[in-house]
Amino acid sequence: MKPQITGGGASAGTALAFVAGFVDAAAFIALTGLFTAHVTGNFVLIGAELVSSSTGVLAKLLALPVFMGAVAGARILGLLLERRDADPLPWLLAVEAALLAGFGLCGAVLSPLDAPDGAPALAVGMLAVAAMGVQNAIGRLSLGHLAPTTVMTVSVSQAVIDATDLALRTAGNPAQTRARLLRVLPAIVAFAAGALCGAFGIAHLAFGCIALPVVVLVVLTALVIAPAHANTAT
Repeated sequence: MKPQITGGGASAGTALAFVAGFVDAAAFIALTGLFTAHVTGNFVLIGAELVSSSTGVLAKLLALPVFMGAVAGARILGLLLERRDADPLPWLLAVEAALLAGFGLCGAVLSPLDAPDGAPALAVGMLAVAAMGVQNAIGRLSLGHLAPTTVMTVSVSQAVIDATDLALRTAGNPAQTRARLLRVLPAIVAFAAGALCGAFGIAHLAFGCIALPVVVLVVLTALVIAPAHANTAT
């Protein structure tokens, strides 16, 4: 049986977009402007902080190699699971949930994270970056047919173009354009909602708020596993 690496519906993409927005906003506030989902945004912040002689540069420098390592690790795990005729998606979701749980737990235990480049803050931040690296890999390896869940710039641009074409009736294929617009809109809205929830969550509940995206991932993992068990039973 071939692994169902393209499985998952639009609801999975929407849930993951919410998780990415939540974690990105929460980590940005808690860890002195560290981007975890939109990891390349750290390059802009590095330049700004070097000019202003502020702190937090080391965390932003480490974010990219940690992110890349997480993506590579997810790919290797996916290949190993495929060789065993297993679906990588639930396992990768479980790994992401574990990393996010570690992020929340370590953040709560090690707080206050007064030094942005201190060992506690670096450890907490890199757990979040690794989790988002795994989620980016999931988007490419298992949910490639869905809209991106971590970086919304391209999706927003495409949504505006499609909406404009539909409004002006200049779309070459209105049905296809409408379908593409409806494909990306849920992820955009979910990411924005997640960012708002993450910002308010970290402000009022500190790292305890990370329980919400962890629960979302656990539920999503269970929903992915359920059809496989049903097929096995029949």
